[in-house]
Amino acid sequence: MSVSIEPTSVTAVSDDSAPAKGAKNEQALRPHAEDAFAQELQALAAADDRPRPARWKMSPWAVATYLLGGTLDDGTVISPKYVGPRRIVEVAVTTLATDRALLLLGVPGTAKTWVSEHLAAAVSGDSTLLVQGTAGTPEEAIRYGWNYAQLLAHGPSRDALVPSPVMRAMGEGTIARVEELTRIPADVQDTLITILSEKTLPIPELGEEVQAVRGFNLIATANDRDRGVNDLSSALRRRFNTVVLPLPESPEAEVEIVSRRVDQLGRSLELPQAPDGIDEIRRVVTVFRELRDGLTTDGRTKLKTPSGTLSTAEAISVVTNGLALAAHFGDGVLRPADVAAGILGAVVRDPAADRVIWQEYLETVVRERDGWKDFYRACREVSA
Repeated sequence: MSVSIEPTSVTAVSDDSAPAKGAKNEQALRPHAEDAFAQELQALAAADDRPRPARWKMSPWAVATYLLGGTLDDGTVISPKYVGPRRIVEVAVTTLATDRALLLLGVPGTAKTWVSEHLAAAVSGDSTLLVQGTAGTPEEAIRYGWNYAQLLAHGPSRDALVPSPVMRAMGEGTIARVEELTRIPADVQDTLITILSEKTLPIPELGEEVQAVRGFNLIATANDRDRGVNDLSSALRRRFNTVVLPLPESPEAEVEIVSRRVDQLGRSLELPQAPDGIDEIRRVVTVFRELRDGLTTDGRTKLKTPSGTLSTAEAISVVTNGLALAAHFGDGVLRPADVAAGILGAVVRDPAADRVIWQEYLETVVRERDGWKDFYRACREVSA
């Protein structure tokens, strides 16, 4: 017997701090993608006259345009959510229109979660059907659980069953997301095999199964750089189409990404408006790229690489924190002293080895670089 999972109904409450599902929470510290970019999504859907897969909010072309940015015929500007090779986005979007699940693979900080969220928002209008992978993620997080009060009172029944985000996506024909798939124990990972191959989820306690309806698919993210990861079995990996998200190819692309995200975060955090800090953003990106690559930008000096990833996401964090320092404890202008402590914290993860690497970089590269004297002094001060 097969069953369908109906969307969970939510009763509205009078407390303004707890809006009903689907209502945009104006006070949210970080709105979901479908809320933060609702106007862009609506404009794209209205202008989109191309074929749409079942239950998709817009066509694959419009989804790719939403992620990569562009200008519509009516003049609406769609901001880029991902700066990178167009073909990567096209392959990812196309995968979701097939019966293959999508695995976004890359080192930490390559925007895997960001891309996953925006893909789900554009395709299904809902990015919240999420399973967060950890070493303690149980099988119930992917399959289903039980309301134990109902279970003890009435035994196994549909009323006692608590669907997982994946089960709900199967029944609603939407996109489910699994973050950090390789952090989930291997035996729990393999719970996905039947779901992805047979498109069914058996419920043996009820003698039933949930069959996925058209529109269902799954996006997983993973990296194999951090410690404590669990390799995917070959059986599970075959159920995914893997798309590798690279680090930004050029300094200019990375500066653009950092600038754009810092501006978005600054507005969401209501930081005081600050003058353009592009010089310091470019400096942070340069430091991160040189230490990450083990080579200065001019190719003349080889460098030791610290233990941290020094990702674009960490550069965004360093600059955002620097802007907050400049706004609240400075003159509002982003200066070297505002980013120095953040860079030190990002680079020196291993207090013994990384500190030596950082000191060598300061003395051999930063100290001798034209226009970097203030940055050198600020870094020496926080490193003392």
